[in-house]
Amino acid sequence: MEKLPFSQLGLSPEILKAVDKMGFEEASPIQTAVIPFGMAGRDVVGQSATGSGKTAAFAIPAIEKVDVSLKKVQVLVLCPTRELAVQVAEECGKLGSFKRGLMEVPIYGGQSYERQFRALAAGAQVVIGTPGRVMDHMERGTLRLDSLKVVVLDEADRMLDMGFRDDIERILSAVPETRQCLFFSATMPRAIQELIKRYTRDPEWVKIEAHAQNAPKVEQIYFEVDRRSKIEVLTRLIDLHDFRFGIIFCSTKIMVDELDEHLHARGYSVDRLHGDITQAQRTRVMDKFRRRGFEFLIATDVAARGLDVDDLEVVFNFDLPNDAEDYTHRVGRTGRAGKTGMAFTFVSGREIYKLQGMVHYARLKIRRERVPSLDEVEEAKGNVFFEKLRATLEEKKFKSHDQMVDRLLEMGYTSTDIASALIHLMGGDTTEPVKKTAKVRAEHIATNEAPPAPADRGSSAPLRSVEPSPARRDAGPPFKTEAPKPAPTGDRFAAQKRTYDRKPRTGREPGFTVVSFNVGRQQLVTPADLVGKIAGVTRLPASAVGAIDIHEEHTHVDVATEHAEMVVAKLAGIRIKNQSLKLSIVPAPGA
Repeated sequence: MEKLPFSQLGLSPEILKAVDKMGFEEASPIQTAVIPFGMAGRDVVGQSATGSGKTAAFAIPAIEKVDVSLKKVQVLVLCPTRELAVQVAEECGKLGSFKRGLMEVPIYGGQSYERQFRALAAGAQVVIGTPGRVMDHMERGTLRLDSLKVVVLDEADRMLDMGFRDDIERILSAVPETRQCLFFSATMPRAIQELIKRYTRDPEWVKIEAHAQNAPKVEQIYFEVDRRSKIEVLTRLIDLHDFRFGIIFCSTKIMVDELDEHLHARGYSVDRLHGDITQAQRTRVMDKFRRRGFEFLIATDVAARGLDVDDLEVVFNFDLPNDAEDYTHRVGRTGRAGKTGMAFTFVSGREIYKLQGMVHYARLKIRRERVPSLDEVEEAKGNVFFEKLRATLEEKKFKSHDQMVDRLLEMGYTSTDIASALIHLMGGDTTEPVKKTAKVRAEHIATNEAPPAPADRGSSAPLRSVEPSPARRDAGPPFKTEAPKPAPTGDRFAAQKRTYDRKPRTGREPGFTVVSFNVGRQQLVTPADLVGKIAGVTRLPASAVGAIDIHEEHTHVDVATEHAEMVVAKLAGIRIKNQSLKLSIVPAPGA
């Protein structure tokens, strides 16, 4: 079935605004099919598994029918497990975020009764719960269903398998006869059909087939990563595998813009596409990407649709897609024309359950791996540099500098020292000594613990802290340097690029305050490191950073006076080059 934009489904401006904020630029097949019937008040039977995007399919029409002036339960969603109840409640909260006065509450066993009593007494209109706890509240008199407009059974077959049939029948018998009923089930055993026949009126049947849509030549891997660590993990994977051409998918336009800025700040060659990009800009970006004018395209699903590019090395799912179909479309963009490709997916928190549902629904072949450590990244970068150096020597495509080498030999330097110094100057020295305590911390990165996936190859203990990756990649071939090119007119990152090329200066610029950092040349800090860290943490524009003066053990950075205190407060304790930052404001002369 074809997908439709949400704007064509007759939704209110509040719901459309929430959908846009969540990044759902168009409805999935089951959403396209179910929402119109739900909005029309029809009973619906949807045969679809977890991972097809059905939560929004029933939540959107249900929320649309809520009268926020009436502080009584108007929507009841029954779920088989507490995890699914919480997930559905979170989605309902996001979809109803612009509908003022809407209140939703999950109720399930294992949670404090008092919290649930307070939420129900306060006038929650949308209740999402497990059958047992819903029955419990009904018997206590704390949950009244006399004003109910919509009742939803999510994963009805699982609830019956778990022995909830009697509870479900008692709940459905207690709701008003005029209510709308929405059934969702992956399978349709006789028991489910009997419930449908008894408690629905002339329902519309919607069946979304599950298809195995694997890309056979794509190696698919996922990582459980804390949201705050995604950018660090992304750059580690790019550096570890030395990727030079790929797409990074985000769920929202805002996230595309933010990631674009962060990766620019770290020196990666990227550009972006999303729904707010004009057609002229879109054409320019796509043409440039096809010519490999930059390395990574950051895009939403809709923006990247129709982008036919060969030889993609990798696809990153920076945000988990909305459904299994979007996942397979993303992943299928690499590994084409008989070639192999890689796809990496980042999940955090309860997204692991959504991913497992997608794996089950579309029979995906994806395995879990641990996040690579800094040592592994540095070793891989050293190997890449070694291979480039070896290839250059074998091909003999370099200019001879025998006279300079002879002069150095005559001065008493050994040939190995000369070669080592040259490798160090060219950025191939990946063996910088690291303090023992920092090395231990570098082995960990923040992540959320979750149940292992079925084909869990290479999993290990989760890592716990984040170390910054090098701010700038060495993207060029060995022994070749280029002068920085001026940013094109109209480039919104022009100021930031000029910042990286700013020569260190002393003195205080007008309107700026000097902030002292406890890192310097000893830690191999560069202006790009500092500007990238300030921009990444505070989200200030590059124009807020002025002159940078790097000393042996400290650095003075001119920061716009109105932002200086915030920079000191927000960057305190942040790590850069294995060093925990300590910042202070340098008093003005004569102060």
